[in-house]
Amino acid sequence: MTPPPARRRRAAGTPERSFPRRGSVRRAQMITTYGVGSIVAVDNESFMVSGTDSWNTTDAPTVYEHRLARVLGVKSFLLPPASDDTSKDGVRVRRFPLWHSCPECNALQHVSRFNSPPGKNECGECAEDLVPSRFVMACPRGHIEDFPYWKWAHRNNRQDGEAGLCGGELRMRTSGRTASLRSILISCTCGIPEVSMEGAFRRTALADLKVYCGGRRPWLGKAAVEDCAEKPRTLQRGSSVVWQPVVRTALSIPPWSDSHTTRLEPHWDTLRAMKDNPIGMEGFLKAIGAQENYTFSVDRVMSLLEAENHEDTAQDEDHGTDSAYVALRRQEYERLVAGRPEEGTDHRDTFVCEPPRTSATGLAPYGVTGPMLVKRLREVRALKAFSRVDMPETHTDVHEAPLSLQPMDWLPAMEVTGEGVFLRLDEERLDDWARSAAVAARADRIRSNHLRMLRERAKDPASVPDSPADARMVLLHTLSHALINEWSLDGGYPAASLRERLYTDETMAGLLVCTATSDSAGSLGGLVAQGEPDRLESALRSALLRAQWCSADPLCVESGGSGVGGINLAACHACVLLPETSCEHNNGLLDRAMLIGTPEDPSIGFFSEALRE
Repeated sequence: MTPPPARRRRAAGTPERSFPRRGSVRRAQMITTYGVGSIVAVDNESFMVSGTDSWNTTDAPTVYEHRLARVLGVKSFLLPPASDDTSKDGVRVRRFPLWHSCPECNALQHVSRFNSPPGKNECGECAEDLVPSRFVMACPRGHIEDFPYWKWAHRNNRQDGEAGLCGGELRMRTSGRTASLRSILISCTCGIPEVSMEGAFRRTALADLKVYCGGRRPWLGKAAVEDCAEKPRTLQRGSSVVWQPVVRTALSIPPWSDSHTTRLEPHWDTLRAMKDNPIGMEGFLKAIGAQENYTFSVDRVMSLLEAENHEDTAQDEDHGTDSAYVALRRQEYERLVAGRPEEGTDHRDTFVCEPPRTSATGLAPYGVTGPMLVKRLREVRALKAFSRVDMPETHTDVHEAPLSLQPMDWLPAMEVTGEGVFLRLDEERLDDWARSAAVAARADRIRSNHLRMLRERAKDPASVPDSPADARMVLLHTLSHALINEWSLDGGYPAASLRERLYTDETMAGLLVCTATSDSAGSLGGLVAQGEPDRLESALRSALLRAQWCSADPLCVESGGSGVGGINLAACHACVLLPETSCEHNNGLLDRAMLIGTPEDPSIGFFSEALRE
């Protein structure tokens, strides 16, 4: 990533301030791995990505996704800046953590006190590269700051009722005896006994020292500190819980995916303002049509505006557990079921979904109905916020830390274009199967474990909503994992290049397996070919037969709870788990027995009868 230069006007003769280039990351990583507030290691240094209000987005391309933008309350999305060695575009970063140590003289102090040469991060005395602190202090509200080494070292030698007032200098060394925290030793020149870092990761370690959260948000620059009553936790600088992205996604579907609409996206705010002025709209459409050598229809624009108003009204009327994101999924499900033929589309249309040309009757014994070949697909993934300590997958009330000090009318996003295969299950047969006492008992066990985990980690256990884990959801989720694993073995796709998208509630029973990356893996028609009924039947049967046995059996199939919080039953890395980037539920809410049953009761499996034929 490249810190951008200032772009404001400057007085004559005033030199333009420049920022050194510290490294680079891919655009997609700015959404999923190194987004705002995350810590990035560059060579021997460590930096935190600054807020979006400091980004230079002058040349950043706009990403349009009408439905998702309205749900998130922004006008559009922008691709994170990308730069080369000659460009001035980039993302600003700030040094973090600020406490460093010298591996030669063992000094441990604020980086500004090392008297480093200009442009270098090294000890002024030893000329050795400084090592950023391995440990930081963070709280569930997203605040983060340096670990309080002084208070930790002096915890048994307090002066004036406060640790760290001795005036000495800290030292850090490793004994080299083990790789544990016991070997990391902190001392002070004031003569206190040397202490180790053992115990620093206890949940109450900092609270016992009366260390409170300072409410600091270094990614927002000089933002004022916030009042915070959360208890801070010690974390490793590179830990996954230091930064977890809150990403929202949506598929581009008709009418917003056709070429007529995509050409109008840059002018949509103007057209919306002209809703009651058809004559002015017609003149405006003629003007932009002349520029693009394309004829725009006033009637089609008016119908789009009516569709937008209808969607907004439907979202306003949603209540209970029907969130705006569930409404997006239902719209996608309806479009995937209805399809959109390739005939009559052009290269700018981003959604093509057709039934296979051959008969799908061979899939009937499996209860699979309505397979659709999604030959063209576009998914937009937007970074809405981020969290620390608590993960969105395991906490329903996770705090979402903001990306900027002031609200922005855009969010960073990326788009993935590719293909996919959409499947549905026979809902009548599905309901009959789900009413079985044995099936309901397994689903209830997963749901109970999930609810218990959420309540244990929630600040207000009474406000935790019901778990989405029912028999229908667990079955579809496990089936999608089994198919992805099968296609990664038989179809030549890396499992990490495929991604699931589940459509499960009382009105939906489908799954979409689509390409998950913007590279060439699985984007040349190979995935669509796997959806042809003859290949799909073969892959489905092979996946189910493979699911009958696991190298961890009988422990796996007899498990009473596995994974984080015990929210899986018969599921492990040897059978149905996937790379976490491919799964919507962080490899949770899975049960292989829902597919094929158990040795004691094969009828639990939805596909058990089909496998006996």
